[in-house]
Amino acid sequence: MAETETRAYTVEGMTCEHCRAAVSQSVSAVSGVDGVDIDLRGGRLEVRGDSVEDAEVEAAVRDAGYRAESR
Repeated sequence: MAETETRAYTVEGMTCEHCRAAVSQSVSAVSGVDGVDIDLRGGRLEVRGDSVEDAEVEAAVRDAGYRAESR
C-alpha cells in the first residue's frame, strides 16, 4: 500500500468560488486523489493521495480552464 502524501501546486487565474469548485471537481477525479484543498487568495492547491502524478493533476487543472505548476 502506498503512503498518502500531500503535493502543492500554484494555480493561475482562480478568483472565485466557481473557480474553486471547477478545479476541485476536476482534480478530485484524478486516480489516487483522496482530498483537495484550495486557497484562492494565495493561488495554492494542495492534493492528498496515493501515487498521484504531477502531470495528471496539472492536466486536470488545465481541463478545468486554469494552469497549475508544481511547487
